[in-house]
Amino acid sequence: MHLKTFFPILEWGARYNRRTLTSDLIAAVIVTIMLIPQSLAYALLAGLPPEVGLYASVLPLVAYAIFGTSTALAVGPVAVISLMTAAAIGRVAVEGSADYASAAIVLALLSGVMLTLMGLLRLGFIANFLSHPVISGFITASGLIIATSQVGGLLGIRTEGHAMPELIMSIVANIGAINMDTVAVSVVALALLLWIRLDLRNWLARFGVAKGLANIIVRTGPVFVVFLTMAWSGLANLSSKGVALVGEVPQGLPLLSLPSFNLDTVQALLVPALIISVVGFVESISVAQTFAAKRRERIDPNRELVGLGAANIAAGLGGGYPVTGGFARSVVNFDAGASTPAAGAFTAIGIAGATLLLTPFLALLPKATLAATIVIAVLTLVDFSILKRSWAYSRADFAAVAFTLAGTLLLGVEVGISLGVGASILIFLYRSSQPHAAIVGQVPGTEHYRNVKRHKVETQPGTLSIRVDESLYFANARYLEDFVLSQVAADPSIKHVVLLCSAVNAIDLSALESLETIHRQLGDQGVRLHLSEVKGPVMDRLAGTDFLAHLSGGVHLSQHQAIRAIADAPEAAPIPRAV
Repeated sequence: MHLKTFFPILEWGARYNRRTLTSDLIAAVIVTIMLIPQSLAYALLAGLPPEVGLYASVLPLVAYAIFGTSTALAVGPVAVISLMTAAAIGRVAVEGSADYASAAIVLALLSGVMLTLMGLLRLGFIANFLSHPVISGFITASGLIIATSQVGGLLGIRTEGHAMPELIMSIVANIGAINMDTVAVSVVALALLLWIRLDLRNWLARFGVAKGLANIIVRTGPVFVVFLTMAWSGLANLSSKGVALVGEVPQGLPLLSLPSFNLDTVQALLVPALIISVVGFVESISVAQTFAAKRRERIDPNRELVGLGAANIAAGLGGGYPVTGGFARSVVNFDAGASTPAAGAFTAIGIAGATLLLTPFLALLPKATLAATIVIAVLTLVDFSILKRSWAYSRADFAAVAFTLAGTLLLGVEVGISLGVGASILIFLYRSSQPHAAIVGQVPGTEHYRNVKRHKVETQPGTLSIRVDESLYFANARYLEDFVLSQVAADPSIKHVVLLCSAVNAIDLSALESLETIHRQLGDQGVRLHLSEVKGPVMDRLAGTDFLAHLSGGVHLSQHQAIRAIADAPEAAPIPRAV
């Protein structure tokens, strides 16, 4: 296999030039400025020391630059994965302990290995098992949980829990301990962040600032809020007033190492790691394909799995926690003109420099500022309109959204996404177990056959034509059997049944046995069974059985030929060769 399959850097690296270098460097500077406060905030959301967020934004970006395929995707800590990390490792270790940090590293390594193996095994199709309604419900619920979890940081009180009931009870229990100086910082930070997000772009436009530059200023605006509240903290000595600060952040980068862990921890984290891997991959591939479409590029899901796997393994080796491609930072990366994954590597250099040089100043940063940063960031995750749209379009899809939303809010992220996937699978099985089957007739003057309930059509006396609109397998074979036999029982004049199979892409063994049962019972009633428009692969399967040899009717290339053959030779219809 060609080396470029495993190392996409060899492909785009061969085309690298001064122009792409300039574009990547500019994008890296802008994304670095944006990532610093985000990385700190998301690490706290995961229950980890803030510097871990910086660690998770260095080596993973380098690894993705080597193995990833998207020119715009920016990997690193994201809100939903941070929440899922906290929920997973909170069950095996106490927050703030060395075991807690080690468990986060183990989780990243497990996720990385799983993603890499899925990529090598070409399992990129697994993203299709998380439907859009389920993902929308899950992300909306996660956004609400994340925002609620930051209420404690905004009010200066302690909150615990990873599901809504626990968080609300924790807030109510500690509401009397609110610190008003922390509230003041939170109000200012929230107001500024909201203004930056909602109105700063318009304000800049009035001063004639170019749209592209205005977008960049807005995206990096939270850094201004960080500096402002740090200055406030130092000048007003907020720590003496009970305002929680980030505190001393270790200067420098951790050495590459493997954590000490035991088999029990690994076993406890296997399922959460799998869920985090799948959710992270779905989020990442969606973002990557969105930007790839704008540049007419192609994203290979299997290679993306390897790229994300390498990024997570690098996160584990570098003292971080699970990462994935984030939408907000990828938008900034794209808008800033990133031309290749090298922009991520340059961003990693910038974050590493900040970790080495700027960490002493972060000690003054109020945690309330980071809580406000998280709350504003996750506002875009909450989308209740999916409930209205799914209710109006499909009650089944609404049920999947509702199960996911309620399950995530009430029981936590892992249970919620599992309920959503389970509900989707059950809904799919229910739908496919009752396939749509329509009685069809000929549209006058044509060779087309349509549903008798929807069109003015002509039917041939004594012939029942049924169009089957689903592949036939074990879950729906009995339904078709009951449908055909009940229609024949209701009309004693029927002498021929034609199954129009244009929508049947597969017939499994259970369905074949049901067809044999239908054939036998129709034969007992003096009714002949015909097939029409059978697809080639399905015909190949049937040709290897005795079913066609004993078929009382014919196998016809088209429905029209079937009806004509029955009309011309009702007692001995020919069996044309089907393809």
